[in-house]
Amino acid sequence: MKTFLLSFLGGLTALVLFFLIIPVIIISAFSGGEDEGPQGSVVLAVDLRASYPDQRLTSGPAAIFGQVSFIDILTRLDAAADDPNVEGVFLRASEFGVGSARAEELRTAFLKLRAADKFVIAHSQGFLTGGPSNYRAVSSADEIWLQPGADFNVTGVAFETLFFKDLLDNIGVTSEIEALGEYKNAPNVYKETGYTDAHAETLQALGEGIWSISIEDIAADRELDPAALRAMLEAGPKSPDAAKTLGLVDKLGWPEEAADAATARGGEAELLDIAYYSPPGVDGSAPVIALVGGEGPIIGGASGGDLFDFNSDPIFASDTVSAALLAAAEDEDVEAVVFRVDSGGGSAIASDQIWRAVERVQESGKPVVVSMGTVAASGGYYVAMGADAILASRASVTGSIGVFGGKIAIADGLRRIGVTPDQIQIGGEVASAYSTERLTDVQRAALVESLERVYDRFTSLAAEGRGMSIEDLQAVAQGRVWTGEDAMAVGLVDEMGGLMAAIDKAKALAEIDIDEDVELRTPYEELTPMEAFASLLGVSAREAKGLQVLSRIVGDDQIIGAFQQIQSMERHPLQAAAPPLREN
Repeated sequence: MKTFLLSFLGGLTALVLFFLIIPVIIISAFSGGEDEGPQGSVVLAVDLRASYPDQRLTSGPAAIFGQVSFIDILTRLDAAADDPNVEGVFLRASEFGVGSARAEELRTAFLKLRAADKFVIAHSQGFLTGGPSNYRAVSSADEIWLQPGADFNVTGVAFETLFFKDLLDNIGVTSEIEALGEYKNAPNVYKETGYTDAHAETLQALGEGIWSISIEDIAADRELDPAALRAMLEAGPKSPDAAKTLGLVDKLGWPEEAADAATARGGEAELLDIAYYSPPGVDGSAPVIALVGGEGPIIGGASGGDLFDFNSDPIFASDTVSAALLAAAEDEDVEAVVFRVDSGGGSAIASDQIWRAVERVQESGKPVVVSMGTVAASGGYYVAMGADAILASRASVTGSIGVFGGKIAIADGLRRIGVTPDQIQIGGEVASAYSTERLTDVQRAALVESLERVYDRFTSLAAEGRGMSIEDLQAVAQGRVWTGEDAMAVGLVDEMGGLMAAIDKAKALAEIDIDEDVELRTPYEELTPMEAFASLLGVSAREAKGLQVLSRIVGDDQIIGAFQQIQSMERHPLQAAAPPLREN
């Protein structure tokens, strides 16, 4: 007995050391005193090859270590345009895609820097794959350097979708999913073996829109004829010498040579990673605009971290985002709210909760301006549709006003491997609707009726929010996906512009002078590093982690997206989610 107690206490002590004392040491190392940053001239370094979340994460390991977000980069670049200590910017271009909407916001930021007499120098180790966004993000630079021996291959836009119907048929699994809206294509990955006409039509229009927008911007930046540029890029890869001769890049050289050129142009200024740049603060009496954001799949509940998953994706948690919006409504200092949305949708009920929180902010007398990120579609459009103004980048993906729901029926597949499902239902036939069996006619009718209620609410609220008749709204709904530019043409978006334009719009609606500095306040509860770490220990759910791990090993975004949809439907049978897309 004594041996057992000693072993037990020894194990308990080891757990305490691992989960408490060691993390305290680690956190202390990362959370020392604030670095005031350099006092002299600097050249900001921005590495576009890194993967940045759209918004700063408020939970999980990334919150502990203060990961820089894409919004941080945008706001710091904007502040740098007016900072006399910043001489210019040095960019490491991505070899792959950065996302068309992000490329557009970065381009706008670099053009503003150049207009403020700051230089922008970019270096690329090759523009390889991922569409035009990697090049478009840096095409407005003063100088573009390309590494000798690297390919210049700025491709068009392609979408690839993996269809699982044959696989499901082979293993005896059935997709019991219904969708409302002719173009609501998310369930097609389980129900079809290829693109339907409506699915193909949507993606064709989306791709052509993104490619045309990209050609237009790059041609303007490089002072080339758009038609000639299109022909040039569509002809295929170029050697570094050919890219320079054609005017697609300016110089050939190595990363350190381009960096030296940037610091020399800045008068031997220090090269400073933008993560460590502290922009000049605003006066304490400056007007306050709240910056609230949501990124990732929309789910009910609060956000939380996973201690064992440092690569976990951000989630758009309805309780967390709604609480931030309501806090902004109650904050007497806040004069307007900018709501950053970067989501392809998710739970219809969670989306409805966030929509109501936006309405509560407006009832407090404060305008709400939505800034659409890479995607604000389906549930991502639901949460945005009631705002006072909606701004999107021309290449943002939005719309997808539709709904789908159901389940994946695995009972027959289980029987093939010797597992026999059985059930007892009490309280009517619908009680067992979400069992492993296929839907009965009664259950399917109940599902469709429920979907119709969600779709009717979605479209009626969208029509009201956009000041459209229900007939006009229905004509652009049906699950159809639009670029931001096309969405504005059909009335789903008010203006073109990124985050900084949304902040200016919020100023105008709140009657704040456009040239006046404002304090951007994030009304989330700020956690200390220790509190952020402690929040990780409360996570209990790891639904279908094995599938996610397997899909990450395979490394295909379509597989990840499909499994995430299945997981999401297990929690919320009714979904308003855009189909998983991968832009190439």
